[in-house]
Amino acid sequence: MNKSILLLAVGLATGAHAAPQPLPLPSATPVPVTTPAIPATPAALDPAQLRELRSRYAQWQALPASERARIREAAGRIAAMPAAQQQALRARFDEQDQRFRDGWLLGPQLGQHFPKLQGLFGYLPADQREPALAALRQLNEGQLAQLTLIAQRTPPQERDQVRDQFLGLAPAARDAWLKENLVR
Repeated sequence: MNKSILLLAVGLATGAHAAPQPLPLPSATPVPVTTPAIPATPAALDPAQLRELRSRYAQWQALPASERARIREAAGRIAAMPAAQQQALRARFDEQDQRFRDGWLLGPQLGQHFPKLQGLFGYLPADQREPALAALRQLNEGQLAQLTLIAQRTPPQERDQVRDQFLGLAPAARDAWLKENLVR
């Protein structure tokens, strides 16, 4: 099992403890079933906690079934670990940069690539968030790897233009665009 996915599952279990933070993109993250910091009934939550839990549940529902299965498997593996090992994983995840942790809220596939995609997709106008997430989820691993290289090579002053070009493409044209822009 990939250690990053284990960290994702840890992050999902501990994410409700942190103050709500704006996500880099609308994402899909499960709501932890029970954690010591979350009251058992919605009535016991303050409005901000309730909004956060509802948002995470909606994000979880939006994840592809295969990604939810990967997260459930990782969560099961973590649950089977001794408490000290679980705490060490939680501490390791909590030590990561907030942007890294937020990227994992997008699920295992995008989460592992998001730190490198942050420059292009980290801060989007509201009207581009859903289309960007949908476009990114349609890419395979090879295409995501190509896009991460493009994102890293794109100077800050050109990011909006490159992102707009990418988002304006029909799905069938993305592969050719990625290959063309990779060699620039």
